[in-house]
Amino acid sequence: MLFKIVMHDEKINRLHEMKKKAELGGGQERIEAQHTKGKLTARERLDLLLDSNSFIEIDKYVVHRSNDSDATKYYGDGVITGFGTVNGRQVFVYAYDFTILGGSLGEMAGRKIVKLMDHAIKVGAPLIGILDSGGARIQEGVMSLDGYGDIFFRNTMASGVIPQITASIGPCAGGAVYSPAMTDFVIMVENIGQMFVTGPEVVKEVLSQEVSFEDLGGARTHSTKSGVAHFVAENEYECMDKIKKLISFIPQNNLEVSPVIETQDDPNRLEPDFSKILPENPYEQYDMKQIIKLLVDKGDFLEVHEHFAENILVGFARIDGKTIGIIANQPMYLAGALDINSSTKAARFIRFCDCFNIPIVTLVDTPGYLPGTDQEHNGIIRHGSKLLYAYCEATVPKVTCIIGKAYGGAYIAMGSKNLRADINYAWPTAEIAVLGPEAAITIVHRKDLKNSKNPIEIKKKLAKEYRQKFANPYIAAEKGIIDLVIDPIETRIMIVKALNVLQNKRESRPVRKHGNINL
Repeated sequence: MLFKIVMHDEKINRLHEMKKKAELGGGQERIEAQHTKGKLTARERLDLLLDSNSFIEIDKYVVHRSNDSDATKYYGDGVITGFGTVNGRQVFVYAYDFTILGGSLGEMAGRKIVKLMDHAIKVGAPLIGILDSGGARIQEGVMSLDGYGDIFFRNTMASGVIPQITASIGPCAGGAVYSPAMTDFVIMVENIGQMFVTGPEVVKEVLSQEVSFEDLGGARTHSTKSGVAHFVAENEYECMDKIKKLISFIPQNNLEVSPVIETQDDPNRLEPDFSKILPENPYEQYDMKQIIKLLVDKGDFLEVHEHFAENILVGFARIDGKTIGIIANQPMYLAGALDINSSTKAARFIRFCDCFNIPIVTLVDTPGYLPGTDQEHNGIIRHGSKLLYAYCEATVPKVTCIIGKAYGGAYIAMGSKNLRADINYAWPTAEIAVLGPEAAITIVHRKDLKNSKNPIEIKKKLAKEYRQKFANPYIAAEKGIIDLVIDPIETRIMIVKALNVLQNKRESRPVRKHGNINL
């Protein structure tokens, strides 16, 4: 009997030793090196993100299968995978461990991630990936590339089924960058997160261009220029907070709805400050964010792509405790005109909301599409059509409110009745027309203005007449294109009522394998 107990204890002790070794990753020296760089370890990151004692690790004792006999085998093989909860909600998460072979992806690490992704899809829970990796493991050759290929396929299968979130808190290079780009949201940490297809050394060798890691693929570059990063965090702690807040707005999967939160903000609240924000001159700038924050519960607006294509605003908020997606023109930038980047940005966000049953509220104040050879030559027609496609395709409740200008094709593109918006409101200040008054009379009254001795005064008079006859919301209301012209003070109430009546909306589309959006 004593012999059996001793044998039993030996096996338990071996388990604890293996567990301790696995949790040390690449060893204490490499952990200290990670801290010296100002970075947390993979396990420390998971502790920050997940609820206390909720993480269950899977494939903890996996090791690589490399034929290189000199290669040290580490438990976990450079990536930690498992499941846990974030504020009580189930998530699946993987985190590259830079202390093990630079977090490089080999065959077994790839298999671990793929297994986790399959679990997340079957269970119907968000998938979170934390990047800190040197890329494909060179020593394993094609098998490391094979791992990335399998991950890309799972990213595609998970798209529109479960939310996918990526946190870039370290290097990510080569083919590895395409998995984050296929996920729904990318969060990058300043001065730590970096993503690029080819590094500065290759750029210098091939193109003779000197560029730093940050300028080539840092957080600011990808949040302002490329649009790869949806959020930027100052540090790893803020990064995890942003993930938690993002998850609070979105559902577990495409068959559920977002959590309803008791916000203590009266759904019947009147807001007299709305009309104070809008200037009398329709061509003066104002900040649309002020209107959004007055409209939503407690002014809580989680802006997505804040630093990219700033002429349009997208993000999550709540009205009457329920999550909504907001799309709004921003007159502070390019007068709120639509261009290539803003069209792509808004279209992508609309498609996410539609995938995950999040109603869409659109606030309109745009003078049209941005003109110029730069836009035309780079494909404003092609990219602008994405916004039209996204609105047309979306079957979630869609409520639009025209606040100011809504001219030409941009009027149609911004959640018009033609694109199957359900309820379309307008403020009395709305101007709906083919062209703005000044541009329209320049064309219609070209001869009169040319022959006039006082063209400036005549132009003012004609513009005023045009606004009264054509560029006002009542013409559209007469035709049923605008459902109701509302007092700005009642905007919150009217949107709440519209969303409530639409909550059981069902709308079908023709049966097809999938549409062919103009990518």
